[in-house]
Amino acid sequence: MTTMSAALREMARSIFIQSLADCSVEQAFARRVRVGDSRLFIDDSEVINLERVKRLRIVAVGKASAAMLGALLSRLKVLPDDVAGVLIAGEEPADLPLGFQFFGGGHPLPNEASQAGAQAALEMLRGLRKDEGDAAGTLCLFLISGGGSAMMELPLDPSITLAEMRSFHRELVHSGASIAEINCIRKHFSAVKGGRLAMAAGEVATLSLLVSDVPPGHQDALASGPTLPDPSTVDQCREILARYELPSRFPASVRRFFERRDLPETPKPGSFEARAVTLLSSDQLAEVARTRAEELGFHAVIDNTCDDWDYQAAAEYLVDRVRSLRRAHPRACLISTGELTVKLSSAATDPGSIGLGGRNQHFGLYAATLLAPSDAATVVLSAGSDGIDGNSPAAGAMVDEGTLQYGDAAARRSLQEFDSYRFLAQLGATIVTGATGNNLRDLRILLTAR
Repeated sequence: MTTMSAALREMARSIFIQSLADCSVEQAFARRVRVGDSRLFIDDSEVINLERVKRLRIVAVGKASAAMLGALLSRLKVLPDDVAGVLIAGEEPADLPLGFQFFGGGHPLPNEASQAGAQAALEMLRGLRKDEGDAAGTLCLFLISGGGSAMMELPLDPSITLAEMRSFHRELVHSGASIAEINCIRKHFSAVKGGRLAMAAGEVATLSLLVSDVPPGHQDALASGPTLPDPSTVDQCREILARYELPSRFPASVRRFFERRDLPETPKPGSFEARAVTLLSSDQLAEVARTRAEELGFHAVIDNTCDDWDYQAAAEYLVDRVRSLRRAHPRACLISTGELTVKLSSAATDPGSIGLGGRNQHFGLYAATLLAPSDAATVVLSAGSDGIDGNSPAAGAMVDEGTLQYGDAAARRSLQEFDSYRFLAQLGATIVTGATGNNLRDLRILLTAR
């Protein structure tokens, strides 16, 4: 590794770590959420008159939900006497208030707690309907973040078992479909997604605060949209299933469910009132990364063109793009956010044979095979803002033109076996942060200098 490449690697890592810190949940609440004069303000606009709230219910779901709940409650200094909630997260916080139930929902596959948490949230919200006369004094706050699709789940068909539901989710994740396509299918499968969770609250006023890991403008795809009306349809769901040849990969009970002629439609726009505010998204993550790169003296460009692309096409596009920037600028930084797709074969998805890794390490390893000696002093970093990449202990990977020989056969074999983590870990090319308590999609940083 050259001295220049070593310096670039350190700068790429610092941009990634600093961007995560600047986009923390606590920072977002500090910037945008304020409570004063018994009113809740977001960006200086009043959204709730707290004096009118006599009964408060909170449902917090997803990888950032514990941090969101803590940040919200720290600002609500005075709470109504009647407060209760459900927290579905990866780990239980030490200071969970009385009246809150905790469920350790699974990810990337749902577990028993995912089901129990979904059922508890539905029962709590349905309980509000028993006293509709007090709806004017009741508020339900939803704190929704990425990962909620698996961490809170309950099939519409109660005969579908947990094992069958996990198999269904596994095949979706490995299908190569985009997150919006996957979540369209999940919405039509689930008793809590596609607006059905919010519908359970009846006429009670609701507000959703979102930390988004979906493409900008697609709030209803976040955690498969449990609190927002669903614009997708049963026909679209069935078209996606057919296009990716998924029914044949599903358990028989799930296949029969989707074959029903009377497959229930999700609540549509206009069917209920939904207020939602996105506090954090990948747009902010990209902007703070660009600012940090510019502070380090790079000409920085954001290019999210390859969002939802296959990892190979995305790597080829971004490596070519950074080469073009290199020709025009002595020091260049290319920033890209979003998620890429990796389609696994049916054999590769078998729990007993699947390799270790995730889309970021797969992208990074493939990018390393593209870098030639002429790309000297070029670094490619790709990592998940949640600190988790696939089924590995790493957040992602960082490679340069010296990571492996151009066209390295062992690297290509690891790609074919979907086992990028073990190969990259041996080279010291993985990035390990641990779970960050946040989830703003993936961040790719390509630095080059000449």
